[in-house]
Amino acid sequence: MAQEYGTKVLILFHSDNGGTYELAKEVAKGIENDKKVRAVIKQVKASTNPKLKDVPIASVEELATYDGIAFGSPVYFGNISTAMIEFIAKTIDLWSKHALEGKPATVFMSAGSGAGKELALQAFWNTLAVHGMVLVSNGISGYENIDKNIPQGNSVLGTTSLASLKSVERPSKSERYLAELQGKNFAKVAFALGGTKSSEPIKSSNIVENTTDINQVLKQKNIILPALPKAVGNYELFVRSGNLVFINQVALKDGKIFNPGKVGIDVTEEQVKEATKVTMLNIIAILKEATGGDLNRVKRCVQLIGTFNTNDTYTNHAALMNAASDLTVEIFGEKGKHTRNTSGAYSLPVGSSVGIQAIFEIE
Repeated sequence: MAQEYGTKVLILFHSDNGGTYELAKEVAKGIENDKKVRAVIKQVKASTNPKLKDVPIASVEELATYDGIAFGSPVYFGNISTAMIEFIAKTIDLWSKHALEGKPATVFMSAGSGAGKELALQAFWNTLAVHGMVLVSNGISGYENIDKNIPQGNSVLGTTSLASLKSVERPSKSERYLAELQGKNFAKVAFALGGTKSSEPIKSSNIVENTTDINQVLKQKNIILPALPKAVGNYELFVRSGNLVFINQVALKDGKIFNPGKVGIDVTEEQVKEATKVTMLNIIAILKEATGGDLNRVKRCVQLIGTFNTNDTYTNHAALMNAASDLTVEIFGEKGKHTRNTSGAYSLPVGSSVGIQAIFEIE
């Protein structure tokens, strides 16, 4: 058991219609077959495809932290997809620092008719070879077990799916089998080479490491998150787009607006600061829901926007908003530091003295 998931492999893909993503899931199944290697699936850019909207987006810098990478892409006229090319084009800093040298790589693709798939696979291999990666091919593994009565996307360089041939569901059972087998074979190499090449990330201001258990922070500081507020209209409590989570909240506590009214008329500044903290606690409670109950998945707070119920001569908005910023940094530490904007409004929904919009990046 001590060996379980001691090695971590990234499955990095781009998919237009979901076919490459289906292969990615089969590759992941093969990688995790022996429970020695963990597979992490991420895409190179956000997608409007409903199948892909919740798949996280990879950063270029994180590639260096994995023990191996399986790359997946559609075939574009005998080449890698534009989105994948654009992503790889950003890895020049990794290349100049030799960050991917010696790491194993494998490739899978989704082709239309199948024409040009070998050219595209070779183009992928050439690109990864420039990085000095250890290229792991399929060879003819599994060929004897596939259905030879229909066209299949098998290739010695990597599994492909013939997406436009709809006589059977694509990826076909045989293509899924080959992709899973490719994952199994790749896992053996990644596990054998794991730890032989440093997996330290390239330093970047965009990379924030998870070193503190947020649950322990909440417990030590006696911070209790409220129950989730209920939506009172045709909207969601949060929306996730790629790696970003968007949340908007007012000062709701126990089903009622907390310290409602206009600053300096109905409520004091201190009361509004308390309402601001209540609002931020609601946001973090919703954020916990967005992370599947694990706030340790929060990579950073990107931005907070505070709006306060004020008259047109009020100018102390920033001091009021500090209650939300301070709480965020208190909970998340360096990951809680964010950009911020504050403003006043003549009125706010349901009489709240404050409204906050929050954007967080999560894993």
